[in-house]
Amino acid sequence: MFSIYAYSLAGLLVIAATVFVQNIVAAVAHRKQSSYIPGKVSDELSHDSFVFRSHRTFHNSLENIYQFTLPALICIFLGAPTTVLAALIWLYAAVRIIHMALYYAIATEKNPSPRSYFYMTGVLLTVGVYGLGLYALFTP
Repeated sequence: MFSIYAYSLAGLLVIAATVFVQNIVAAVAHRKQSSYIPGKVSDELSHDSFVFRSHRTFHNSLENIYQFTLPALICIFLGAPTTVLAALIWLYAAVRIIHMALYYAIATEKNPSPRSYFYMTGVLLTVGVYGLGLYALFTP
């Protein structure tokens, strides 16, 4: 059963690996500060600080990963169309990587920022996975 979902599972691994890399980047950036408290980012930091941006990037991904990956896994168990699911997962992986790169690169308080468009695309892809799950659940 799972071999037909190899592309979907590979995409989910990329998503998980992206969050893992974000964790490492945030931890290294935090520890390079001259004074830091483990596990606490200074309230005085803002978007002009890479420590702040790397921390927010990681936590933003943590806030979103379960909302996407759990329904994607449920789609696999429901037997959702493999090509559609794989496309949704790989598009989500791509937009989250672009979101990450933009968050790292652009220090802006402006909203919407360029990363906001990729965040919203990720939200729409998440809605798509929920829709696909409902389709698979109610289609014989």
